[in-house]
Amino acid sequence: MERSYTLNVAGLTRKLPLCKVSEDFYIAAFIMFGDVEMTINCARDLLALAPEHDVIITAESKGIPLLYEMARQEGKNDYIVARKGPKLYMNGIITTEVNSITTAKTQTLCLGGQDADAIRGKRILIVDDVISTGESLAALETLINQIGGNIVGRMAVLAEGDAIGRKDITYLAPLPVFHADGTPIE
Repeated sequence: MERSYTLNVAGLTRKLPLCKVSEDFYIAAFIMFGDVEMTINCARDLLALAPEHDVIITAESKGIPLLYEMARQEGKNDYIVARKGPKLYMNGIITTEVNSITTAKTQTLCLGGQDADAIRGKRILIVDDVISTGESLAALETLINQIGGNIVGRMAVLAEGDAIGRKDITYLAPLPVFHADGTPIE
């Protein structure tokens, strides 16, 4: 029997399947890829709450379409994605490691010199689709601080589990985590 969670966010309702992380720990799978309506609405609602910023950034993740749509709605022509590995076009690479709840192994996040130049001395808004353990957020903060950017906000569509109680992030809706029987973990 498939268990699910009904999410209400940005004026929309979606049924999210529960996915096993460990024997008695499940998460609701929030996937913005392919959901244009969700991406547009969440971008709109996050921008309404966003502090003044010069640059928006995310880790290479499901948050990329969200960043694209936020930049489009703001009338900006750019945003920055910290890549999950160095690319041939990158020079002056800056890296840090991250362990995410949805990824089985340690990853490296990278920014090239051109992205570093765009961040240095600027007001930076970090955006993600879901903040859970905060590992991806911390890795982005490390990169931004190494470069000399000024973090003015941390935003997500959803705060999951313990992140729900964080006061340093702005999010549109909470997302509980679950026991194997589908009941929320308090």
